Amino acid sequence: MKLTMKKALTVAALSISAVSFAPVAMSADITGAGATFPYPIYAKWAEAYKAKTGNGMNYQSIGSSGGIKQIKAKTVDFGASDAPVKFEDLEKDGLVQFPAIIGGVVPVVNVQGLKPGQLKLDGVTLADIFQGTITNWNDKRIALLNPGLNIPAGDITVVHRADGSGTTAIFTDYLAKVSSDWKANVGAGAAVKWPAASSVGGKGNEGVAANVSRVKNSIGYVEYAYAKKNNMTTASMKNLDGQFVVADDTTFAAAAAGTDWSKVPGMGTYITNAPGAKSWPITGASFILMYKNPTNKASSAEVLKFFDFAFKEGQKMAAELDYVAMPAATIDFIRKNVWTQIQK
Repeated sequence: MKLTMKKALTVAALSISAVSFAPVAMSADITGAGATFPYPIYAKWAEAYKAKTGNGMNYQSIGSSGGIKQIKAKTVDFGASDAPVKFEDLEKDGLVQFPAIIGGVVPVVNVQGLKPGQLKLDGVTLADIFQGTITNWNDKRIALLNPGLNIPAGDITVVHRADGSGTTAIFTDYLAKVSSDWKANVGAGAAVKWPAASSVGGKGNEGVAANVSRVKNSIGYVEYAYAKKNNMTTASMKNLDGQFVVADDTTFAAAAAGTDWSKVPGMGTYITNAPGAKSWPITGASFILMYKNPTNKASSAEVLKFFDFAFKEGQKMAAELDYVAMPAATIDFIRKNVWTQIQK
């Protein structure tokens, strides 16, 4: 992605607005850049870490593609991406990768009269909306999923990410799994060519949330914390088991429950469309990228201390924002098998 309008976050002494997660610049002891998906929880963790240790953390919320570029350029101590890097690419670049937090990507709408969770969608219908083959809220396919719900007619505007985005990677990975048309015509990745004729892009989860809030009859996708803090109208989704579920930390945890990260080379896997009656179908993890042989070993060691603190003491903070902390067994694997590869 283009690295214009870099956003340096005040994560050591940050007041998170109920309206947005707009970042503010500050100096810090360690630096990271990348995904906007985990920014709200990284901000909370960093504030608590600063209060406890006096050490700060500066995180640029610029999107996953930007985070990968920054760590490869060695301009930050860690990169963050919701789109996991392939094991062979990690090996080629001398990097390690580990998941830091689990969350959910949720469809958000701006349709008059609808309340959060009231609108029901399935994967194929969602894909057809974002492809532009369903163009009005009075489409019979939407009506069939929502008997008795009064959905006013209106031309649909699709809101998508304009930057290289791990949130997009999670979202499109799901759509490609549930819709053969989407897989064939659009595909999956951090950046895709959005086919809907009526569409608008936004930078970061913040930009998508702002555009959906502004544009009547629009639909977009954001990490759940952004929907929750901005009081947005979310849709319920039909999962792999055929059950309609709402987005929250319990349905994200249900989706992630069957993932054995230790068996995945480089720990990089998507957990979309997971089985389970309570599973949220568009669940994903956010990953941290670090060098095995870092240029600044002291800063790299401090990054590990920061995430060790987050794993030990950040679970309640994660739950408050409806993220899901990594399971204890996964954390133990990360400490013993990933962090030990990083030279100190």
